Parts: sequence; structure tokens; C-alpha cells
Amino acid sequence: MTDYRAQIQSETERLASLAGDLSVPVPTCPGWTLAELVTHVGQLHRWATHVLRDQVRERIWSRQVPSGLAEGASGDAAWLTAGAAELLRTLESTDPATEVWSWGPEQRASWWPRRMFFELVVHRADAELALGIDPEIPAGTAVDGVEELLHNLSYAAWVTRRLAGTGLEGATIHLHADDVDGEWTITQGPAGKIEWARGHAKGDAAVQGPVRDLLLLLYGRRSPDALTVYGDRELLERWLSAAAL
Repeated sequence: MTDYRAQIQSETERLASLAGDLSVPVPTCPGWTLAELVTHVGQLHRWATHVLRDQVRERIWSRQVPSGLAEGASGDAAWLTAGAAELLRTLESTDPATEVWSWGPEQRASWWPRRMFFELVVHRADAELALGIDPEIPAGTAVDGVEELLHNLSYAAWVTRRLAGTGLEGATIHLHADDVDGEWTITQGPAGKIEWARGHAKGDAAVQGPVRDLLLLLYGRRSPDALTVYGDRELLERWLSAAAL
């Protein structure tokens, strides 16, 4: 099993290094500045720490966990780093098999580090895009990120509600990385749930490009214009709009 703790540390440092002028707007998170983005990520760290430390077994959302900030205040790089350090200490001391709540399919502590890592990867990319930097995501990380997202997507109720309203049940979308060995087919199922499988297949729509861009596409951070699209583009765009986490 991958140990995501060192990667959480590294990604936190990268995001903190970008948190200079916190007034910079973040186009990929409409309505946010870097201040809101940093506050969001730091609050997620505190949420995960609370769930793990207190072995919470009932649903609790990040906004229900104290941030340590004054009312109306935003986090900064130091506050972000402090929250990540506490999360890492908590991960170090928590048995991965411990039963805790999560919004994903596994109700164990082992679910949280991978999710927190990819929250950091995507939001670090948000910050870089806001600052005019082309995000770099190692191919192996991006492959893992695609599969982590697909693994969890059917358990994100706010996403499945949107997908259920698209009328796309039975539609298939194929993702094809052209820089590493990575192909996936997504099938839209009933009630907004999805099924997915690795390997080559035909889809109603297909997208080909670097795996980093496929990951950012799934998160709504890349336009299909940045990749090669085959088949039903309108179907693809409708699905992506509803599925973005």
C-alpha cells in the first residue's frame, strides 16, 4: 500500500510556496481567491485530523470542525502548514484499519491519506493555474489520481445527484493516456452511479492525451479542447460538467 504521508508533506509545501498574494483570483474555482483556496485545503486537513483522532463514525462535514481562525478570517501559508503537520502526526499514530467515517466506499482510516493527497494535488494545480504556471503532475501520480477519483465518484452524493439528471444512463466514455500505459472506460449507470474498468474499449466518446491532462479534465480543470476528442463531444461535455468533483 502506498504511504501518502511524504507526498502530503511535499504537496503542502508546494501549495504554501504559492500562497503569497492571497488576493489572486482562482479561475478554476469561480468566486475564490487564493485565500479561499488555502482556507479550504487547510480546513480539509483539520477535518481529516478530527475524524481520525476522535475515531468519528457518523457523517461529519469539514465546516463542522473548528478551523482555529477568527470568524471571517482566511488561512495563510503558516496556518496551512500547521494543519498539515497535525494531520501527518495523526496519520502516523493511527492504525489504517481503524473504523472511521468517510464519504467514500471504505469506512476505515486508510481511506483518508489518499483522498487528502489528491485534494492537495488538484488544489495546488488550481493555484498554479491562477498564477499562470502550467501544473506538473508525475504520470504515476496522475494514473493513481484518475483511479482514486473513479473509485470514489459513485459515493459522492452531490455528484451522483447531478449525474442522475443528465439522462446519460448507459453512456460510455473512454480515457486513453498517450504518455503512459493507462486506459479506462466509464459507464454511466442508474441513479447517477458509475462503473469503470481499466483497458482498451470503445466508448460513445473518447478522450486521448497526457494522463496529467486526463486527471485535470475529470476534475473540471482542463477543457476538452486541450485533448483529442473522438465521438460524441456533447455527451462528453455534459458528463464532465455533472461529474466534476
